[in-house]
Amino acid sequence: MPYTAEINRSSPTAFIFVIDQSGSMADAMPGSDPPKKKCDAVADSVNNLLRNLSLRCARPDGVRDYFYVGVIGYGATVGSAYGGSLAGQELVPLSALANSPAKVEERTKKIDDGAGGLIDQKVKFPVWFEPKANGGTPMCQALGLARKWIETWVNLHPSSFPPTVIHITDGESTDSADPTEANRMVGEMMAGLTSITSEDGATLLFNVHVSSKANVKPIAFPSDDSNLPDEYSKMLFAGASPLTDTMHRVANDEHGLGLAPGAKAFTLNGDLTIVVQALDIGTRASNLR
Repeated sequence: MPYTAEINRSSPTAFIFVIDQSGSMADAMPGSDPPKKKCDAVADSVNNLLRNLSLRCARPDGVRDYFYVGVIGYGATVGSAYGGSLAGQELVPLSALANSPAKVEERTKKIDDGAGGLIDQKVKFPVWFEPKANGGTPMCQALGLARKWIETWVNLHPSSFPPTVIHITDGESTDSADPTEANRMVGEMMAGLTSITSEDGATLLFNVHVSSKANVKPIAFPSDDSNLPDEYSKMLFAGASPLTDTMHRVANDEHGLGLAPGAKAFTLNGDLTIVVQALDIGTRASNLR
């Protein structure tokens, strides 16, 4: 399918972030120095991405609603992860998102001092959802909720660029006590998501697995599963979508990844750099007007 529909205010597209907030997300992010909890790193990355989306769509007359955005968290509970005035809401127009962070923090970042060194600069950092790490990993429930949101969206926007789901997890589903059955259930849920199509193509699914598996090198956007370590990672690879032509170009031209043809929207044991790359690539829909 083409993935060429123009994205504008009368024909927007949708992004849904599905974020693992189970207890194991309190573990350290792979490659972080000093150590940073996965839940903190992922929350910072997604909040920063939401800020960048807002800036990308800012015009003199305000932030334009090219995108509607939802965030689902799953762990002790499953549901919309927004805080503040957006709490409980599903897909939110980008202008409302930009104007309604739950809070704005003051952070410090390093900038070039113009003389070959770095200095600290205070910056404002909007926060739409907070990091959490508790409970199990009810992945199927979360993907099922994402499917409901997508079905509603596509029914309302049948000719739009199809929705994109970016799923970030560090563990295996606990929807069943039997791991084999849990894997089967997750595979079916992913297939259900990507079976929902607009006139422009099937829903796109990114699986970003920050699992910290021992003795497994990070793998980013492979075109086959030959180097994946187990049946679970192969199942997540199988359920992920092939990158669109635009996403493939962004990965190679802007991130220098040198991906092979047929690269899929899947990463394993990714550090923060890979997570940020996945977020950027996954939200680079074509034909933005």
